[in-house]
Amino acid sequence: MSQSAVGEHHVVIVGGGFGGLNAAKALGKAGCRVTLLDKRNFQLFQPLLYQVATGSLTTGDIAIPQRVVLRKYPKVQCLTSTAYDVDPVARKLVHEFGELRYDTLIVATGVKHHYFGHDEWREFAPGMKTVEHAIEIRRKIFGAFELAEVEQDPEVRKALMTFVVAGGGPTGVELAGALGELAHKTMVKDFRAIDPREARVLLVEGTAEILPAFAPKLRVAAKRHLEELGVTVLTGTRVEHVDAGQVRTRSDAGVQTIPTRTVLWAAGVTASMFGRILVEKAGGALDRTGRVQVEADCSLVGHPEIFVIGDLARLTDAAGVEVPGLAPAAIQQGQFVAKVLRHRLTGKAAPKPFRYFDMGTMAVIGMNKAVGDLKFMKVSGIIGWFMWAFVHIMALIDGAQRVRVFVLWSWKYFTRKIGDRLVTGAPTKTRELRAARPAAPSASV
Repeated sequence: MSQSAVGEHHVVIVGGGFGGLNAAKALGKAGCRVTLLDKRNFQLFQPLLYQVATGSLTTGDIAIPQRVVLRKYPKVQCLTSTAYDVDPVARKLVHEFGELRYDTLIVATGVKHHYFGHDEWREFAPGMKTVEHAIEIRRKIFGAFELAEVEQDPEVRKALMTFVVAGGGPTGVELAGALGELAHKTMVKDFRAIDPREARVLLVEGTAEILPAFAPKLRVAAKRHLEELGVTVLTGTRVEHVDAGQVRTRSDAGVQTIPTRTVLWAAGVTASMFGRILVEKAGGALDRTGRVQVEADCSLVGHPEIFVIGDLARLTDAAGVEVPGLAPAAIQQGQFVAKVLRHRLTGKAAPKPFRYFDMGTMAVIGMNKAVGDLKFMKVSGIIGWFMWAFVHIMALIDGAQRVRVFVLWSWKYFTRKIGDRLVTGAPTKTRELRAARPAAPSASV
């Protein structure tokens, strides 16, 4: 097939995260006509989102507009819009501003938080998948300390200074560790009426151990690191109820009610709504978490022109390994699907089925504290922390981001100071006063 045929082939990518953006880059290099559609106009480095929530980084440090990344590929167009329907027969994607005809469709819409049938908890226990989530969590965390500084009732103050993190996977562990470090290291001298070291940070995990995917000795090390930062780890404990003032948990020891104003959710994820729409319209199967079952080349069953990648895909690779919902896997899938398309469009034989190259998993718990279950070794402590920092800095897409994050982390490492503890948005009391105030009479003309 000629190069002009490659350029005429229209690839529509839904989702500009790790998988979608890497597919767009690889196809852009090959000269394909690509439309990247995302409801946000930026790619977000989610593994560091908790650092925005806890004040170590700003949103600009971990997010970059997709069109900036793709600016040197003239046949790649970026559209900020939400996809909400697909017609696989007509090969048509419907989005909020119109329709797109495609020859090939790549769906990489990721996952959202799963509240296990209790979506009403979302109001009181925000998760951490978007920039908006991180800013909301930052407001809740630092706002709680500010309110505690002026609160006279000791019981209310105790509730304000109690933080509950639901979920003992890497996200929950990292978030709980960052909270413990804030209270016991970073903010010790910043208040007068309260001692931040009196804050309670509770990490609640329903299974027997935190970080269940890690090696046993690393789980033990992670728990020890958390406890050194003042975090109380409650394993074998399930969340039963969440509201504005408390969390109710259940364990073998019984039911416990914890007064708290700050609950943070890291307990589970489910696939995006568009994944369900795709299966409804094009067929296929969803697993119990809502992920789409795909073939060995990441295509949808019965539809070789539709690919599903990243967290949304349920994929078993050529080695028989179920591919995890991690950033490296999404990047590799995006690059692989681009290779499959290039081979198709140029008449080459199909590449070998996807094989995930697993370098391992890491979780940072605080300054000089991290665990890494890597392919070639297992690390913990300060060595793990430096390895984690290097890997994450290098994984950032933009060179300027790498420099900024390196400088900010170096500053924090040597000074214990962080610079983004802003509590944004109108204060609660201000909103209440505004709501109660009578409307001003309209001026007569």
